Amino acid sequence: MVEPIKIRRERFELSKQVYRSEVLKFDGVNGRDVYNCSVPFDFEGKRYIFGRVEKREEWANSVTLLFCRDEKSGVWKKVDAFDALPLEDPFVSVIRGEYIVGGTHVIYEAGRLADYSTYFYKGKSPFSLRLFSVGPSNMKDIRLFEIPDGRVGVFSRPRGEHVREQFGSESIVGFTVLDSLEQLTPERIENARYIHGMFGKDEWGGVNQAFYLKDNLVGAIGHQCYSDPRDGVDYQVYVNMAYVIDMSTFEVVHKEVIGTSNCYPDTPAKLKALADCAFTSGIELSEDGKARLYSGLRDCCEGMTVINDPFRAIV
Repeated sequence: MVEPIKIRRERFELSKQVYRSEVLKFDGVNGRDVYNCSVPFDFEGKRYIFGRVEKREEWANSVTLLFCRDEKSGVWKKVDAFDALPLEDPFVSVIRGEYIVGGTHVIYEAGRLADYSTYFYKGKSPFSLRLFSVGPSNMKDIRLFEIPDGRVGVFSRPRGEHVREQFGSESIVGFTVLDSLEQLTPERIENARYIHGMFGKDEWGGVNQAFYLKDNLVGAIGHQCYSDPRDGVDYQVYVNMAYVIDMSTFEVVHKEVIGTSNCYPDTPAKLKALADCAFTSGIELSEDGKARLYSGLRDCCEGMTVINDPFRAIV
């Protein structure tokens, strides 16, 4: 039986170590919110980040923009030379020297949400991205990473009633290995082998960032979620997580809560039900044994907090 994430979260709150936290500042978006960003990355000596941009009063009507950090002010400024991507919740990785950028693309029909899927772009720079593949229908949170032997690891995230009926959780994570990016097709993603032991009954979640550690072990930074009815509100609680997954056995060998909404400064919430939502972006590791953890906050802002490296005991 998988220990409920609510219990893990309560235990974490009693012993958490947060060294610093802040809300990222963005400029050039005309009052719109920027949240659920990628992790920051370097290109030609500058720091960049992809961010989901949306009006506070709108839903599923986002674009992804590119921002560059002004090192004097610390503000992330919109890059005017970058064409907006039709994506929510962007992510970025580098595989075989190319930038892989993706996110959720939403499709409307007759004014209603009809479908969504993950779009994947690639290019030698963030300014030369081209769409190269699409994930399965109704699947978010697909993430890629490079394996040292040149292959590509892929995490999937099926969700729905068919998953709940079979596994008890609302979503589950799958994993597969590709010989190259040319094999990234909806069929390969859809048929990824399931990893058990991540989510408990009625919970959901997914992987937001992944990287190879050593000896077939993969570090995965993700989110794990549950509904928590309180005071007449059905809160959708999102928690920052770290997992260690054995590629050879498809088993979770370690998992821990590494952040909650309480680890970041207070911010507005798009809905009251999202007041306890921290949608994970990913981490940047430091040589001093610390890590900068980035997370969307309450579907309105992006936060950063400094924590202990969750993989320091492994690598």
